[in-house]
Amino acid sequence: MKIIMFYAPSFWFKTYKKVLGGAAEENIENKTENAVVIFYHSEAEDIERKSSVITKLIKNIKWLSGKFSTKNLVLHSFNHLSVSKAPPEFTNEFILDVRERLEKAGFSVIETPFGYLNEWKIHVAGDSLAKVFEDL
Repeated sequence: MKIIMFYAPSFWFKTYKKVLGGAAEENIENKTENAVVIFYHSEAEDIERKSSVITKLIKNIKWLSGKFSTKNLVLHSFNHLSVSKAPPEFTNEFILDVRERLEKAGFSVIETPFGYLNEWKIHVAGDSLAKVFEDL
């Protein structure tokens, strides 16, 4: 799994176009403030090591959230970080598991619709830790 995390004083998104046939019909617009925005890309190799990848992902999210004292999160599928790709069904199930665990830990989680292209506006803070790339 590859992730890029941003600390965003503000984030807005709106569904634009459905690109995955099995995705639910959605027309959503949402925004949040003081959030860690996680762009994630699930790779084929993640299937065999699902449990350890989930643990590392959650640990990284909690770490960056702690640095900016926020419990607001945005999860956004961004399939442009690697040539290796896990099947959409795996990725969707994977991120739902991650989301449930984060919510149980007290985080407020917004998820951009899976299987959609989205418009978004992101204001990224200038701090060096406001932009983090990880290869989990």
